[in-house]
Amino acid sequence: MIYITPVDFSSPQHQIDFWKLLNMYATDLMGGGNPIDARLQQKLYTDLQSSPIAYSFLAYDENKLPVGLLNSFLGYSTFNAAPLLNIHDLLVHPEYRGKGIAKQLMRAAENQAKDLGCCKLTLEVLENNAVALGLYFSLGFNSYELDPAAGKALFLDKKVEGIHVDRS
Repeated sequence: MIYITPVDFSSPQHQIDFWKLLNMYATDLMGGGNPIDARLQQKLYTDLQSSPIAYSFLAYDENKLPVGLLNSFLGYSTFNAAPLLNIHDLLVHPEYRGKGIAKQLMRAAENQAKDLGCCKLTLEVLENNAVALGLYFSLGFNSYELDPAAGKALFLDKKVEGIHVDRS
């Protein structure tokens, strides 16, 4: 039995479970392979707790052990004149993978999106993450394109000069 709950950042236990899982993800190959700087821990809790656009969920097993985490953020679709929910992080503890936990976390995010009146869910995924791609395609996600002649959208990023986060 898996239990999904919104993260309560005022709860010391949720903070511990959140940090444990997020760092597990960060140190995984699919998360970049480096831990998150511990100096950011309290700032992260404070920022997410006070953010009106952040929605995070924890998954617990029957023994109340944290086994999964999903972080998402509200955005806006100008073409639809409606909010959207971007799934930023999704992780399942390695010992619990293949048991449908990621799918349950994604359902929680989709229900949150419906409650918020969102027109769609978005996410980015590494092209070599076949397991995640299989999950997302099975849930109805597709590559984004407006017109096949224009091609599929790519996710790009650029670091902002003067802002540095040490992930080494």
